Amino acid sequence: MENKLLYDHKKLNATITRLAYELIENHDQFANTAIIGLQPRGIQIARIIRQRVEEIIQAKVKYGELDITFFRDDYRTHHDKQLVASPIHIPFSTENINIILIDDVLYTGRSIRSAMDAILGFGRPSKIELCVLIDRKFNRENPIAPDYTGKAIDTRGQGQRVKVQWETGNYNVWLINE
Repeated sequence: MENKLLYDHKKLNATITRLAYELIENHDQFANTAIIGLQPRGIQIARIIRQRVEEIIQAKVKYGELDITFFRDDYRTHHDKQLVASPIHIPFSTENINIILIDDVLYTGRSIRSAMDAILGFGRPSKIELCVLIDRKFNRENPIAPDYTGKAIDTRGQGQRVKVQWETGNYNVWLINE
């Protein structure tokens, strides 16, 4: 089976803009809402969505970046490789505000569960929502579903993966068959 282009640059830009408008529709001026991108691969899309939202509403949006390396349930099992965590940057309390977690691909749900655990270290949010570029349906290990989705795809599990390319000015998303 051949690799499949899910998004070319033009379609990906349109989808990101749509996601920004969906967030604005539900959060208006973002007065009590923050966007948090998940390291490492959710950061790029979170930054772009935040920028689009700010351009549209003409206001700053609370923004943070979260690394979940040491919150994962499997981090102790990586004896064969050195784990390197990225800096966590959440310059605000999450207490009683709405949080929108942004990641590139939702697969098993384990990363999102870990992110929710990590967020509680910064305060107890009023609500946590999830925005993903790609939802790989039918592969969940945890009962997690996105509130905002760029595209939902059916995948066969471990024989396929999604590759998001963020090369400057030329974004693409591929379904890779291994």
